[in-house]
Amino acid sequence: MTTGRRILAVAAVLLVSAVWAWAEEPPRAAPPGAIAVPGDYKIGPEDLLDVAVWNNTAISRAVPVRPDGKISLPLLNDVQAAGLTPMQLREALAKKLTDYMPTPEVSVIVKEVHSFKVSVLGEVKKAGQYELKSRTTVLDVVALAGGFTEFAARSRIVILRPNGTSVKRVSFNYNKAIAPDASPEDLFLQPGDVVVVP
Repeated sequence: MTTGRRILAVAAVLLVSAVWAWAEEPPRAAPPGAIAVPGDYKIGPEDLLDVAVWNNTAISRAVPVRPDGKISLPLLNDVQAAGLTPMQLREALAKKLTDYMPTPEVSVIVKEVHSFKVSVLGEVKKAGQYELKSRTTVLDVVALAGGFTEFAARSRIVILRPNGTSVKRVSFNYNKAIAPDASPEDLFLQPGDVVVVP
C-alpha cells in the first residue's frame, strides 16, 4: 500500500470515528424490520410506520404517511404524523384512543424512511437529489455525489435549509472540516436541504 493510500485510509477511519463521536444523539436500537432513526427524527410524507396497539390487532398495522402528512387508522380516521417524532405520534395516538379504551399502550416504529431527501448542486461530479435512510453529514452527501470537481470552491459551500416560509443559509467550509488541527465543522443535514458547491 502506498503512503498516499495509507494516509487516505487513516483519514477515512478518523473521519468516521469523529462523526460518531460528535453525533448529538445516537440512533436507538431498532427492532427487527425497523431502521435505526435518532430520537429527534421527524416523520415525513411517504415514510412507512408500524403502529401497534397492545392487545388490539384490528388497529395495529403498517401504515404509509400520505403526501398530506397524515395516516389513516381504524376508529381514528386521519391523524397528522408528518412533523412529529415517533414518540410524539405515539402520545397523540394514545390520547385519541382513550375515547375507545381505558389505557391504550401504543408503539410507533419507523420501518422505512422515504421523506429524507437532499439535493447537491454545483461543482460536484454527480449533482442531483439523494434519498437518505439515516442521519447524514455534508461530507457524506458530497461523497455520495462523487466528490468535488477540480473547480469547486470548497471553503464557500452553502446549505439552503427550508425554514417555514423562508430559506436559511448555512455556510460550510470543507477545508476546515477535514483539517487535523481544526475544530470539527461537519454538519448533519435535514430533509429538504440543498447543498450548493460554487
